Amino acid sequence: MESERSKRMGNACIPLKRIAYFLCLLSALLLTEGKKPAKPKCPAVCTCTKDNALCENARSIPRTVPPDVISLLFTSNSFDVISDDAFIGLPHLEYLFIENNNIKSISRHTFRGLKSLIHLSLANNNLQTLPKDIFKGLDSLTNVDLRGNSFNCDCKLKWLVEWLGHTNATVEDIYCEGPPEYKKRKINSLSSKDFDCIITEFAKSQDLPYQSLSIDTFSYLNDEYVVIAQPFTGKCIFLEWDHVEKTFRNYDNITGTSTVVCKPIVIETQLYVIVAQLFGGSHIYKRDSFANKFIKIQDIEILKIRKPNDIETFKIENNWYFVVADSSKAGFTTIYKWNGNGFYSHQSLHAWYRDTDVEYLEIVRTPQTLRTPHLILSSSSQRPVIYQWNKATQSFTNQTDIPNMEDVYAVKHFSVKGDVYICLTRFIGDSKVMKWGGSSFQDIQRMPSRGSMVFQPLQINNYQYAILGSDYSFTQVYNWDAEKAKFVKFQELNVQAPRSFTHVSINKRNFLFASSFKGNTQIYKHVIVDLSA
Repeated sequence: MESERSKRMGNACIPLKRIAYFLCLLSALLLTEGKKPAKPKCPAVCTCTKDNALCENARSIPRTVPPDVISLLFTSNSFDVISDDAFIGLPHLEYLFIENNNIKSISRHTFRGLKSLIHLSLANNNLQTLPKDIFKGLDSLTNVDLRGNSFNCDCKLKWLVEWLGHTNATVEDIYCEGPPEYKKRKINSLSSKDFDCIITEFAKSQDLPYQSLSIDTFSYLNDEYVVIAQPFTGKCIFLEWDHVEKTFRNYDNITGTSTVVCKPIVIETQLYVIVAQLFGGSHIYKRDSFANKFIKIQDIEILKIRKPNDIETFKIENNWYFVVADSSKAGFTTIYKWNGNGFYSHQSLHAWYRDTDVEYLEIVRTPQTLRTPHLILSSSSQRPVIYQWNKATQSFTNQTDIPNMEDVYAVKHFSVKGDVYICLTRFIGDSKVMKWGGSSFQDIQRMPSRGSMVFQPLQINNYQYAILGSDYSFTQVYNWDAEKAKFVKFQELNVQAPRSFTHVSINKRNFLFASSFKGNTQIYKHVIVDLSA
């Protein structure tokens, strides 16, 4: 009896266990169902249907737009900035209208993720520019409307002009509001050639903790070197490029007394250095590759070269020469010629004139003649004198001077499209730029230059510069304007008592070395900046 009762009770428990199991399963299902996120509701500032949303009077882009919308319109809203990923989570959006608002700025990744977008309108806002690649990733885009904005057609908008040239999307005509030269110009009609977006600058790269006068660069055994004359230590310091540290480092030196010029000259594969000194005479050194050092091989006659101030090297008809400008009352500016074993006096140009600078250049006297070697001597006691090479006598003859240019300290030349120009430096008064006219140099530009002892033209790639130093103010860097055919102010550099500026090119890097008589020698890197990037 007890056994049957127990059996009946056991059978009765089976339905109860099943009910409990289903109740547990139902609870689990309800809990799982409760974890599913609820579909976003239509934002309060919007009116939504199944596929569309219209948003007005919003202070920002709402983040809770239903994900299934296909068309979205924003109009008469108060926000003026749209940030990155503003429409994230709308994978089905095909039509986006942001019209008649006051939008001033849109971020580069505003439309990221809208891979289904077909039509985009930003019409009638207050946009002056658009970030580069804002349409990147919108692969389905077929129509863009940008009308009714105040676009400034500068370098920041160059990318849009390029994009309009190759996009398959239909874009309504849009117009420039600025700059003045492009006002009301159709943007669709512009080309990338209408934008000059590449600028340059000299950026401080390295300080060398010593004063200096002359700086020269030279190539030797497939490497580039720099040599710097240090007047107070009496050394010629040689620098080489450190390919690991990306800086200039010491390579070697020549020790002397009151060194003013260290002029390198490479004949065939042999390096020579002409060392000009105020005291102790001037000398010529040879680089001994076996001993790996500089060896003095020759003295320069002290009776002619008493107070050297400048040295120029040049080559005429396969013969090598150098000329020393002597600034003493009893000195002779003298040309020396290489004879295979050494340099020997070839010609003394004149005495007693206290020459401060000598410049070698080649100019054409008449349309029928070839370029002829010339020398220009600058002096503290006369106007710059021009000497012309005489092939018959193998010497220079006095031709003429440059009128109305007293007190010229130095003359340096440059060329633009075959025309020869010179920069004339004056310590008091205006420095000048002059152009060779076939028989004489003619004024084209004046620069105020109180306290200037260097006005150096130099070319870096396709850029022509002229750098005017000053002992009393900032150094002025000028850039050549091809349309105006003159120099325009470009940049200021802070160099104490500059004496020379030299362009050094190493491994496709361009540097400007600035010597200083009172401060550190400075190195600037020539930087090219693309404003459209």
